[in-house]
Amino acid sequence: MGMGKLLHAHTQDPDAGGTIGHPRAYDVFVDIALLGRRREIFTRLAAMSGARPGDRVLDVGCGTGYLSQILAPVVGAAGQVTGVDPSVPMIDYARRRAPGNCSYMVGEGQALDLPDASFDVVVTSLAVHHVPSAERGAALREMFRVLRPGGRLLLAEFRPPANHLLAHLIGMLSGPAMQRSPRELLGDLIPDAGFHVEDEGELPIMLYYVRGVRPPAG
Repeated sequence: MGMGKLLHAHTQDPDAGGTIGHPRAYDVFVDIALLGRRREIFTRLAAMSGARPGDRVLDVGCGTGYLSQILAPVVGAAGQVTGVDPSVPMIDYARRRAPGNCSYMVGEGQALDLPDASFDVVVTSLAVHHVPSAERGAALREMFRVLRPGGRLLLAEFRPPANHLLAHLIGMLSGPAMQRSPRELLGDLIPDAGFHVEDEGELPIMLYYVRGVRPPAG
C-alpha cells in the first residue's frame, strides 16, 4: 500500500480531494519529505505570513496543527490562532497539543463557519490539493470573506521535484494530487477570489508559496 492510500481517504482521482485520517503517520511522512527541515521551513512560513503580536490568525486545513502551533508564540497571549480541518482524527490530535492561544474546529475550507472579516491573517499549507477541484474556488473565496480588509493571505503548496524519477517516486508515495505543479493546481483561484497577489515563488524543499492581501475597503 502506498503512503498516499494509507494517509488519505479519497479515490485515485486527483480532482476528488480527501481527508487524512492518520495524524502520526502524516507527521512522519512530512518530516521525511522535507528532509528533516520541517521546523525550519514552517518557521519561515510563519514569518512570511506577516502575523504580528495580537493578530487573529486562521489556519485552513491545519492538519496536526504544526503551523498553527508555530504561529502561537508569534501572535502571543493577546493573539489567537484558530485551526480548521475536515478530519476529526487530525483535529483531536491538534487539540491535545494546543497551547492556550490555539483552538481547533472540524470544518471544511469551502464552508467556514466563521464570521466575516474576523481574522488578520489566513494561512493554508499543503491543503488546497485536498479540496475537491470543483470547490477550490469556493475555499479561496471563504478565506477572502473571513479576512478583514487589508488582511494577509499566505498559501503554501507542494511542488513536485524537477527530477522525473524522484517526482514519480513521490507520486507513488503520496497519491496523484501531489504530482501536479502548484501553478496548474491553483490557476487563477487567488486573484479570482478577490486577493491582490503580492508575490509568489519557491521554497525548499518542494514548496511553492503565494502571498496575497485583501484590498482595503473603499
